Amino acid sequence: MSRQQINRATGKIVIVLSVTALLAVLSGYIYPPQPDEGAAAHIFQLSIVALVPMILLFLATAEWRQPLRSVRPLAFPAAALVLAFGALYYLEHYK
Repeated sequence: MSRQQINRATGKIVIVLSVTALLAVLSGYIYPPQPDEGAAAHIFQLSIVALVPMILLFLATAEWRQPLRSVRPLAFPAAALVLAFGALYYLEHYK
C-alpha cells in the first residue's frame, strides 16, 4: 500500500471508530442504566483505545506540504468525539 492509501484508509477507520464511540454513548440514553458496565461501555472504551494508534498513523502518513488539506478529514471525527465525551459527561453526572 502506498502512503496515500494508508492515509485514506486510516481516515475512514477514524471516522468509523469515532461514530461508534458516539453511538455507544447515545445508547445509554435509550436503555435503562445497568448496575454494572454494559457492552456499550466496553465498546466505547475499545473504540477510544483503537482511535489513538489510528490517529497517529493518519498523522504520520499525512501530506504535510498541504497541512489544511491533511487535517480536514479529522474535523468530523473530532466533532463526534466532542459530542460523545460531552454526552458521556452529562449521562454520568446528571442522568
